[in-house]
Amino acid sequence: MSLLKKLCFLALLLIPLAADAADFTARIFTDRDGKTLPYRLLIPANYDSATKYPVILFFHGAGERGIDNNAQLKHAISAITTPEDCVKYPAFIIAPQCPVKKQWVDMPWGALAGARPDQPSESMQLALKILDSVTAEFSTDKDRVYVMGLSMGGYATWDCITRFPDRFAAAVAVCGGGDENTVTAAVAAEPVWAFGSSDDKVVPPIRTLHMVEAMMKMGGHPRYYLYTGLGHDSWDKAFSEPELLPWLFGQHRISAAPAAP
Repeated sequence: MSLLKKLCFLALLLIPLAADAADFTARIFTDRDGKTLPYRLLIPANYDSATKYPVILFFHGAGERGIDNNAQLKHAISAITTPEDCVKYPAFIIAPQCPVKKQWVDMPWGALAGARPDQPSESMQLALKILDSVTAEFSTDKDRVYVMGLSMGGYATWDCITRFPDRFAAAVAVCGGGDENTVTAAVAAEPVWAFGSSDDKVVPPIRTLHMVEAMMKMGGHPRYYLYTGLGHDSWDKAFSEPELLPWLFGQHRISAAPAAP
């Protein structure tokens, strides 16, 4: 092998790789009642217990439901774990997997409107318990806990912030929806970036628009990108927006905003 080829080979070895499924630890959560939910956990590289890390709770869509504890990573890894992002924004990423025929939110995602159930679904309750267990096990910044999701997971994102607006520092909801009647002043104050596509035939974009408009009526300032021509797959475009992660990781819980220097 020539010297030039050797140098090229060594250079390739030094190129950081995006996180893949192998970097996410496979776990199964069991609550006190014996109910279980599989999830994957990305632990920041060179984790230091003296550092408080942000946390992303990621909700997948309907197509990734199952028991393989792998499919839920399909649309999460390449989007938010590029080599540069992993270095610039070291964070825990929790990706639970919803069982087949279950939903994060018991609401029809293809309808033009829906009422939020009185209680979170069983899968959602377990996902939130996973969040509690991870933040208790590791050194995390409880003022920088973020929720994001796509499609069925977009509904989960809206469900989380309308039920627990003081728990999350920011939310990213892609082609999801919720119950606009549950938007309070506290919900409206939540930093939200929502996405959708005008030609989505699976989840009507009006579902997101209703949530955004409800927040604005209550004095909120959500971001909303409505694409065209993407159909139901608006997440690839949304997750590749260059401002998304800088915006997300720049958010802190409103009650715990960092003091001015």
